[in-house]
Amino acid sequence: MSVIYILLTLLIFSVLVVVHEAGHFAVAKLNGVLVEEFAVGMGPIVFSKSIGDTLYSVRAFPLGGFCRMLGEDDDSSDSRSFNNKGVFARIAVVFTGPLMNFIFAFIAVFIVAATAQAVAVPVVGEVLEDSNAYNQGLEKGDRIIKINNEAIHTYQDLFFTLDGTNGKELSVVVKRDGQKYKLAITPVLNEDKTGYIIGFRPVVKTGLFADEVDGYEKTSFAETVKDSFYTLTFYVKSVVVGFVRLFTLKISPSEVAGPIGIVQVVGDTVETGMTYSLLSVIKSLLTLSALLSVNLGVINLFPIPAMDGGRLVFLFIEALRGKPFDREKEGMVHFIGFVLLIMFMFLVASNDIFRIFSGR
Repeated sequence: MSVIYILLTLLIFSVLVVVHEAGHFAVAKLNGVLVEEFAVGMGPIVFSKSIGDTLYSVRAFPLGGFCRMLGEDDDSSDSRSFNNKGVFARIAVVFTGPLMNFIFAFIAVFIVAATAQAVAVPVVGEVLEDSNAYNQGLEKGDRIIKINNEAIHTYQDLFFTLDGTNGKELSVVVKRDGQKYKLAITPVLNEDKTGYIIGFRPVVKTGLFADEVDGYEKTSFAETVKDSFYTLTFYVKSVVVGFVRLFTLKISPSEVAGPIGIVQVVGDTVETGMTYSLLSVIKSLLTLSALLSVNLGVINLFPIPAMDGGRLVFLFIEALRGKPFDREKEGMVHFIGFVLLIMFMFLVASNDIFRIFSGR
């Protein structure tokens, strides 16, 4: 495992953690909360500097970070204490961390989409003769808007939906000349037997900031924003489905990757990208960073003690009942959640190591 890939992975993790914690930090400051420490990494302090009332630190293990606020887990009489602020101010502080991860992911996806040489859209550019799509009346110019009642916003949505059909007949809704038409199309395996197709080639455009190509229309700014948003929602949906499968034990260990596994993914991404160009590597890493940022945002919103989602549960209940929980008891719940989270991370890392040495 290359040292360069390890360092690159740590850099990506560090950026995502800084983005996340910066969300907490900025909104805490706006609400007059005293931030005692803004840290990148965990463990012993390697470097630190105090600016105003806040200690900024870099710690030894760059696989996390935190924004420690006065009175976050205990009572304090200081007016700048987190727990002395209004409940909705505290909700805003906690929620903005994951929100920043989604914003970062959107920006990364937008950059990749805007600079892409080819952007496939779910519009029919050509129907393949003698295909099921041709025989069922699919026409050039049709925009595919639904498959089996699943909304299709991007070409990626179409592939994701087709992947789960197992070759069964599809109910396909298309928009043609302002009218909606419903078609019944049975997908078939592609030539490589790796996925299903319905028998058409999509319209392909060039990215908003990409070089012009004869015969290809450029995507507009509005289209790029729209496609980036729906790509982000696709990532969120994929991550949520993955975590639900994980928590319900419907996923195999080979499908789970921790930090060590991600180093391998980063290495594969770089090596594949370098067969094309350095720009391809950068865009591939941006896409991977967007997906990891979405992972971080989603898992932090799960109602798990010690995570942002766990804290939000307590805050929403406090807003409903009109009074807070006992701080010490809530702090104990989060501490237990933190211990369980560390144990889970250890298991995931052990799984990564086992997979590497077993060659899986």
